[in-house]
Amino acid sequence: MAVILTIVMVAGIAAVNVNKDKLFEISKNLEIFVSVYKELNTNFADELDPGTLMRTAIDAMTKSLDPYTNYFSESQGESYWINDDEKYQGIGARLDNINGNTTIVEPMENGPSHKAGLKAGDIITTIGGTDVKGKSLEEINLMLRGIPGSDILIGIKRFDNQQAEVKKITRGEVSVSNVPYSGFVGGDVGYISLTTFTQMAGSNIQKALKDLKDDNPNIAGVILDLRHNGGGLLHEAVNICNIFIPKDEIVVTTKSKIKEKDQTFKTTSNPVDLEIPVAILIDGRSASASEIVSGVIQDVDRGVLIGQRSFGKGLVQNTKDLPYNARLKLTTSKYYIPSGRCIQGVEYENGVPKDIPDNQRTKFKTKNGRIVLDGGGVSPDIKTEIKELLPITQALLDQYIIFEYVNQYVKGKDSIAPVDKFVFTQFDDFVKFVRNKKFTYTSEGEKALLEAKNAFDKTKDAQIVDDIKKLESKINQTKSNELINAKDQITYEIEKEIITRYYWQKGKIQYTLRDDININEAVSVIKDTKRYKKILSR
Repeated sequence: MAVILTIVMVAGIAAVNVNKDKLFEISKNLEIFVSVYKELNTNFADELDPGTLMRTAIDAMTKSLDPYTNYFSESQGESYWINDDEKYQGIGARLDNINGNTTIVEPMENGPSHKAGLKAGDIITTIGGTDVKGKSLEEINLMLRGIPGSDILIGIKRFDNQQAEVKKITRGEVSVSNVPYSGFVGGDVGYISLTTFTQMAGSNIQKALKDLKDDNPNIAGVILDLRHNGGGLLHEAVNICNIFIPKDEIVVTTKSKIKEKDQTFKTTSNPVDLEIPVAILIDGRSASASEIVSGVIQDVDRGVLIGQRSFGKGLVQNTKDLPYNARLKLTTSKYYIPSGRCIQGVEYENGVPKDIPDNQRTKFKTKNGRIVLDGGGVSPDIKTEIKELLPITQALLDQYIIFEYVNQYVKGKDSIAPVDKFVFTQFDDFVKFVRNKKFTYTSEGEKALLEAKNAFDKTKDAQIVDDIKKLESKINQTKSNELINAKDQITYEIEKEIITRYYWQKGKIQYTLRDDININEAVSVIKDTKRYKKILSR
């Protein structure tokens, strides 16, 4: 007993000493910081702004930790509160800056802007009588937000009309559906798209699954699409897992520096379906709650994951109030899923989790004994290749050339064919439009050529100079045909944009399912019972 007491006392003294050392380091460095600031403020050659200097120091401090720990000043705090409060909503439209103009890119179906007659391509000129020229999108979104039911006057200029008109819009609580589409693919395989983990996500997934089973009692399985889903509410992730796994199962544990604050979240209800085959689609932009759902389903061997490795965000953030109405959003703990692994990427590069080779990631085991890895997202059971956009297609999208062409295309057209029958047949017209816009971009060949020219800039070797000229001529010749060579891919993007104008988000998702390798792979594995079970077995 005396030995045990001695060990406890020694451990306690060691802990006190460590704590004292840490407190001394904090005190010492705070004193150094204050001294540096005083010297700069007193003796630096130019006049200093205390707010700017301190903000630089704070930003550097938070940036050194992770991309999710951020400081909000008093003015930024007001914007944060408004964006974080469900009472404050806006006009229901996605905006972007196109050629220096604040442009409505996508009004939301049945949102305030849609009801007021605003369309994609409309340019916002004034808000409440104030000219918005030169204002940032953040400032404009803040001006548009307000209490639901309040009116706002917005100056609008149509893309084909220089005359501006003022429209009165009644703000509303814009409800963006987190399950914009569900239906069948491959004949009898259910498909559900989840775009974000907002309120009712679990209930909406459950309802979609019930509707699918009612429509086809012989449903072969279900695909849950979490691609490009950046996450959201933790309890909704738990609710979605609970649809497919039993009550009282551990879904996720949060662990922090302070042990007393660790939490374990379990399923709380009876499951909806423990037997239906499940395939979950993920990609590099599936993050946070998406990774919890996909990781849990993988850890308990309840379904097959298809796609690419997920983003790797396994951190929990909380917001703390600071003096003078400032706020600090900081990482307080990490998520751990049933196998014991953390999905958090352990290294960052330019604010993005760094891809860690599999041989450097720690191994864990699923319920059936399958090997899974931690440190950098969730890896799919079936990996598929990303369908990359050609450089010319990406440039047409980035410069909003396709968007502007569709503005012109839909003018005067009240309707188009159904999603599954619509076909764009006017590619030659699009090519003329592109040429009239004097569209330019730098191809990969041109970038390589420029590097070569710079490398041999001072050479006097006639042969090298001649070879570079020939290469330049060949690249220019190839580039002139790139628009035609990319016809299929560009046509796909044009059709998608046109369909979105008439059939909204639901139609866009339906269209993208037409030729999707991930969907095809999911349908294939669900219908192949032997293969499905083999993937999930040890």
